[in-house]
Amino acid sequence: MLMKEYRICMPLTVEEYRIGQLYMISKHSHEQSERGEGVEVVQNEPYEDPEHGSGQFTEKRIYLNNKLPSWARAVVPKIFYVTEKAWNYYPYTITEYTCSFLPKFSIHIETKYEDNKGNNDNIFGSEPREEEMDVCLLDIAYDEIPERHYKESEDLRYFKSKKTNRGLLQEGWLDTQDPIMCSYKLVTVKFEVWGLQTRVEQFVHKVIRDVLLLGHRQAFAWVDEWIDMTMDEVREYERATQEATNLKIGTFPPTISISENPLPSSTRSGPNSAPSTPLSTEAPDFLSVPKERPRKKSAPETLTLPDPGRRDSLFKLPSFFSWNSSPQPE
Repeated sequence: MLMKEYRICMPLTVEEYRIGQLYMISKHSHEQSERGEGVEVVQNEPYEDPEHGSGQFTEKRIYLNNKLPSWARAVVPKIFYVTEKAWNYYPYTITEYTCSFLPKFSIHIETKYEDNKGNNDNIFGSEPREEEMDVCLLDIAYDEIPERHYKESEDLRYFKSKKTNRGLLQEGWLDTQDPIMCSYKLVTVKFEVWGLQTRVEQFVHKVIRDVLLLGHRQAFAWVDEWIDMTMDEVREYERATQEATNLKIGTFPPTISISENPLPSSTRSGPNSAPSTPLSTEAPDFLSVPKERPRKKSAPETLTLPDPGRRDSLFKLPSFFSWNSSPQPE
């Protein structure tokens, strides 16, 4: 298990970002999706929690096989997706990622938003942890993002909002900017598989860092597009964009479940405090060496040709599908 805390400040207020978060996630998901790859929305509906009150539950499938490194593609199916479930009780959210193909893999993200410069060291509780946790401060203006995601219009060193008159973000902007808010994210990655744990957990955190940095940059770079929206207007934008994204991916018809009535807590189970991942010291099946190897023969005894009539028997996903993920931003 590898746990890190990320802190990302923006020249916004927490109340403003309530709208900006929803707009950014929908637009970002649509931009990052293409046929067969991207974020497909399964559910997006109100949710009632006995502890946190009213919120929004979303479930998504994130198809990313082509975005994996070669060593990861070698051990996953051709059609590969991660399930994202998110409970948004803004300004507090919980997001969980799992994969049925990799039952020992999970990501748990706990998020809190506050109007400050990222200087609350006890936002997730003051209880001492077993090991010292890595705290990563991300600068949306000056930290580098992957070159393929760079856009001059989203470079916050040169962007100035026409509607809010905020920007340009110069060196030291965190000390002079008003208003300012911070997204605090406690991220736990688990991949407790012999021989691959450290490599996978570090890789996943790198992806999460890039996604968080890009998403929060875009939230401010697009501020003039969403700053005047009401909650009803951004929810309608979210619905329309999710349908367009599902069509863009093209794997399934856009069957988004959007309900106006909150689901009772007994209908949809809430998130765990952290996803349980079974411990194992044994190598996974795909790394195991067979105990008995058949002896080689100079030629096969029989030759079997494929049956042309069975070409349609390829693997198919069941027909059935809301980053609130990151690695979808929040």
